[in-house]
Amino acid sequence: MTGTKKKRSAVWRKIQAVRFEDIKVWCMRRLPILKWVPVYNWKENLIPDTVSGMMLAIQQVTQGLAFAVLSSVHPVFGLYGSFFPVIIYAIFGMGRHVATGTFALTSLISANAVERLVPSVNTNFTTNNNSGVLGLSEFEMQRIGVAAAVSFLGGIIQKENMNQRLVAMFTLQLGSATFLLTEPVISAMTTGAATHVVTSQVKYLLGMKMPYISGPLGFFHIYAYIFENIRSVQLEALLLSLLSIAVLVLVKELNEKFQRNIKVVLPIDLLLIIATSVACYYADMEYVYRLEVVGHIPAGLPSPKTPPMNVLPEVVTEAFGVALVGYVASLALAQGSAKKFKYTVDDNQEFLAHGLSNVIPSFFFCIPSAAAMGRTALLYSTGAKTQVACLISCVLILVVIYAIGPMLYWLPMCVLASIIIVGLKGMLMQFRDLKKYWNVDKIDWSIWVSTYVFTICFAANVGLLYGVVCTIVIVIFRFPRAKTLNLKNVKEVEYKYKTEDNCESLKQVKIVSVNNPLVFLNARKFHADLIKIIQKDSSSSQACEDVNKCEQNTLLCSFSNGSCHGELLQSCHSERRVLILDCSGLNFFDYTGVSVLLQIYMDCKNRHIDVLLAHCKASLIKAMQYGGNLESETPVFFESISSAIDAIQIHRNYSKFSEQSEV
Repeated sequence: MTGTKKKRSAVWRKIQAVRFEDIKVWCMRRLPILKWVPVYNWKENLIPDTVSGMMLAIQQVTQGLAFAVLSSVHPVFGLYGSFFPVIIYAIFGMGRHVATGTFALTSLISANAVERLVPSVNTNFTTNNNSGVLGLSEFEMQRIGVAAAVSFLGGIIQKENMNQRLVAMFTLQLGSATFLLTEPVISAMTTGAATHVVTSQVKYLLGMKMPYISGPLGFFHIYAYIFENIRSVQLEALLLSLLSIAVLVLVKELNEKFQRNIKVVLPIDLLLIIATSVACYYADMEYVYRLEVVGHIPAGLPSPKTPPMNVLPEVVTEAFGVALVGYVASLALAQGSAKKFKYTVDDNQEFLAHGLSNVIPSFFFCIPSAAAMGRTALLYSTGAKTQVACLISCVLILVVIYAIGPMLYWLPMCVLASIIIVGLKGMLMQFRDLKKYWNVDKIDWSIWVSTYVFTICFAANVGLLYGVVCTIVIVIFRFPRAKTLNLKNVKEVEYKYKTEDNCESLKQVKIVSVNNPLVFLNARKFHADLIKIIQKDSSSSQACEDVNKCEQNTLLCSFSNGSCHGELLQSCHSERRVLILDCSGLNFFDYTGVSVLLQIYMDCKNRHIDVLLAHCKASLIKAMQYGGNLESETPVFFESISSAIDAIQIHRNYSKFSEQSEV
């Protein structure tokens, strides 16, 4: 008892020691909405956020209905999945332009659990059985119970990663290990998953009745079944599907083409849903042509209910897939949004936000959610400023849930399938990246192809895991070929110049030596170290500043000549600053490394800093020229540092001569 009392008193002392300021700091860190709401500019941001919110609501409704069907649950649960997760992310998320909600890949993964635990008896959603909640059948409630359990456990996995508890796999703070997910791997996985989604919708496009097929090589078994039963194709459904796809593609292409001239794009998804629903109602297509329709959609929000905990052990595999795939997609969009609009996001806070966006909505019959590329791109194009746009979309979705939803009874399922397939156009177009990877790094190309094949043959989470393992193994085998193996002991490179002449030519010039291979493992740190050097240079107000302080795992080594060695000269407004990258130690690179170099080039260009590269291998020059647009009035690549400095001096002398001539 004495020991117990001591523990209680110690806990009580800790509670008493907590100050109001500590609570405030914690709340500001964990609830980003408390930071941006007080400083929200209602005058400048409300109108663009309102317009974006209206357009987003239209897309959320159509995708919600479609992805619920993809998840093998009733379409109404997609509307709930477009409402609750959006509110949760707006409170906890840091991405100002990230649009979370229903997601094709997570829906496809959760469908595996739904079909396995609650096998399909009748895929027609028109059955109106009042024996269950919301006027839906007990069969439909069991299905959404499994999907909600997947969402709950997947969210717990994401959330517990941040707190370093429960799940051993995530106790390593995977939020800071996302550098393992290279662009080729993510591109291949998402393309493969999109192919799976298209395959799962073929039965609706053709109007066929077919059993749910999944598992290894299930992709091929589906098409084998279709060809064996090709005579059962419903001609009316096929024609309506082709017409819907043609209209969607044509109008969306026109929207993209004239996007700069019109502020509000034509909501073709919504118009198509309305038109086909009305046509189906008046032509009685459900009975005359036997077209499968959405059926009864209950009005109103459901009362909260705990997901069925007894099925959690049986959905662990799908929950891990939802957590991994959903987080990868969401974090990539959050980081892209932050980079585009120049703010920062915390990886682990995003883990928490997306975890809660799955855990809390699971109590309201929601399918797994994540951020989607199409919705986020819509916010970009319509000029959204903050998460207020997403909150406005929630208000409009609420109107649909209470008033408009029941009118969607006659919406043909083949039209929903068409909307899903056209919405995946961006992912499917990633096949064009193969040419880019082939020209930059053929090993990355092979990783893309093999990851895609694994995703097709098995599943998205299996393909992602294979891609990460394959990338790590290849880098381990490539690193021994490098001349510089030890990243901790970087040797300083010294270069001798004539003291008098070239010290003046080095004014406003920063020379950085790259002494290691540049691959996905160190690309992020390379970029961060170099930006720190540039920022030090920009903010320095002293005449000379020591920059020869190399930390143990520094990837960069700065150097200059004789009397200027280890110094950063004061910024001069009359001359542009120059950054010279000595790539003599860059023994090999991959696509991520080239992307980082191009990103550094563009970042420096925006800061009015010229970037020159010396001692580059021909393969690096070719990869950079192919991978990006290196627009510059002067050459970018040089055989040596001395030739680069000579070019700088000649250019500056010419500029001075031109100015004197004008005077």
